Amino acid sequence: MRKRSHGKTNLIIFTDLDGTLLDSEYSFAEAKPALRIIQENGVPLVLCSSKTKAEIVHCRKKLNNRHPFISENGCVIFLPSEYFGFMIQGAGVRGQKEENYAIIKLGTDYSDLRRALHELRSEGFDVTGFGDMRIKEVSLLTGLRPADAARAKQRFFDEPFVFRGGASDIKKMKKRIQAKGFKYTQGEFFHIMGNSDKGRAVEVLKDLYTKQRGEIISIALGDSVNDIEMLDKADYPVVIQKQDRSYNSEVMKKVKGCIKSGGVGPEGWNRAVLKLLYQFGIE
Repeated sequence: MRKRSHGKTNLIIFTDLDGTLLDSEYSFAEAKPALRIIQENGVPLVLCSSKTKAEIVHCRKKLNNRHPFISENGCVIFLPSEYFGFMIQGAGVRGQKEENYAIIKLGTDYSDLRRALHELRSEGFDVTGFGDMRIKEVSLLTGLRPADAARAKQRFFDEPFVFRGGASDIKKMKKRIQAKGFKYTQGEFFHIMGNSDKGRAVEVLKDLYTKQRGEIISIALGDSVNDIEMLDKADYPVVIQKQDRSYNSEVMKKVKGCIKSGGVGPEGWNRAVLKLLYQFGIE
């Protein structure tokens, strides 16, 4: 751990949502003290989640967040128009514009993922994707209200799915997904996606922030295996406690220099962020 730095520094914070900044009721109330200090000091808070654009936009409004965000497990980055003040194409990445955002697409088209899931089903794997479910079914499965479940179904590059099978079946399924040229990860649900992940998206944004601000220091917070790549790209990777007060063993094993949050969900998020902000002279 670095010693306390006096004065403002170019901190960038990347965070997962479910189980990290949001609790089981999708509330961030316990993180408000740290969120207030972050906002008052102009520290960018980048939401990085498996959630869709529609879900994250809704969450950003509640948080009063105006920074870039990463959706669908790193498959796409949304940059508010004119946020960086320079042409994205000139920064070494390809982007396009939509509504009030510049968009950097890193993922595979949703139709290809749906086709791969259909093939898995025909091969005997008991898989059901969000695209196979009605809004009511997604709502019952996730605990989301119908309006939020509808947002969760608006997917373009990542397909969450339910799989019914044992550990050996999961290994076989993972091999088949990889053989088809796709990636697999697991958080609250199984996910199939193209050659992208949260870490790759974080790297792209870190490069853009560096071009804008000079040297930056990054903090990342997450709780599950689909956060590993994101945490691995951060200077300060923070692992959030699960509901049973344990830490994901695979995350702890694979990410070097993990910082334990010392609390569950947004309570642990708040505690860890306040401690790091203090370390950098931000109070």
